[in-house]
Amino acid sequence: MMKNVLYCALALAAVCGCRNASSAEVKNALQNLSQTVEEPTMALAPDESTDDAVQVGDVVEFDKTVHDFGDISVDDGPQSCTFKVKNIGKEPIAIYEVVTSCGCTDAQWTREPLQPGKTGTISATYKNEDGPIPFDKTLTVYIAGVNKPIILRLRGMVHEKKKSVTELYGAQKLGALGLKSLDYKVPNVLQGESSSDEAKVANLGKQPLKVTFTDVSPNLTVETVPQTIPAGETAALRFTVKANPSIWGKHTYYATPVLNGKKASKPLSFTALTRGNFADWTPEQRKESAQCIFDESTVSFGTLKAGTPAEAEFTFTNKGKSPLKFYSLDADTEGITASLPGDTPAQKKGSIRVKLDTSSLPKGETVIMITVTTNCPARPLINLFLVGLLQ
Repeated sequence: MMKNVLYCALALAAVCGCRNASSAEVKNALQNLSQTVEEPTMALAPDESTDDAVQVGDVVEFDKTVHDFGDISVDDGPQSCTFKVKNIGKEPIAIYEVVTSCGCTDAQWTREPLQPGKTGTISATYKNEDGPIPFDKTLTVYIAGVNKPIILRLRGMVHEKKKSVTELYGAQKLGALGLKSLDYKVPNVLQGESSSDEAKVANLGKQPLKVTFTDVSPNLTVETVPQTIPAGETAALRFTVKANPSIWGKHTYYATPVLNGKKASKPLSFTALTRGNFADWTPEQRKESAQCIFDESTVSFGTLKAGTPAEAEFTFTNKGKSPLKFYSLDADTEGITASLPGDTPAQKKGSIRVKLDTSSLPKGETVIMITVTTNCPARPLINLFLVGLLQ
């Protein structure tokens, strides 16, 4: 069984790069990394969801990749959670290293190799010593058989004093279901993969609340864990969007809660941005790809009277060796329309003309961010800015 020196070097670099590691820490890291049991093979980042599990290629499966502690107080002290890691492959695997994003989080994990079908754990503790602040910490996990590290997240909100579930989750109510929002953002989705996240919800009623969902958009899965929420308790709202080859850029998915058999009056929305996936491209493929270079990333429409339509043109050159494709254009405000150009041959110029309806915009300086999705591995998402003054 061969040891992958490059893989170990990357993991060690991550250990030493996130903080000033002592010589003992480096020695321990090397000892841990030397326990390789197989040559890592190509695998995808988390891309499939089976029940609550998140599958990574055909090698390993996590029971979750995000743990939301929800709302806690300073007096609650350290907060701990556990991620389960199952070997779903045919060969033994090992967790090389787990690197925390800062010293406020500790991690421990199963050190011995996991045989096929066996499950190990990664336990993490947020020390809760930084006062009343929101936190979002990461664990970078290196596993044999996976060609890139897995990112696990710990997050929550620390309050000075304890608050009731009604205070915390009463901003939005669907029957007895309390939520902080009806709209959720999903991390960017790579084509061929999935992206997951979760949020906390609460049962504000006096009876157990069973939550299911109907009218669920294609490529979206959503559930509460547990499905039946005890009175006055919270649950995790878990949602996953799976990439669809026909969907690019920003897209909103919907699901309507069913509460103890009764359909809620409003749906929940889940917005995700889907872009190209070039993780497995070879250096040769990248060298032969399209390369989009805009002449200016910021274009001004000048000074206009509020309500007057604005127009602008963004010009670009495909400096690559393959045709350039634009899959989508999204803006951070309503009122933008544009016609995307067709395929632009290598070494040729092109342009994107946009129109802005300013009737709903306030007077004063205007800055609008426009995101285009391309087939360029170096720049799959490009941000452009439309600016001007409305009087």
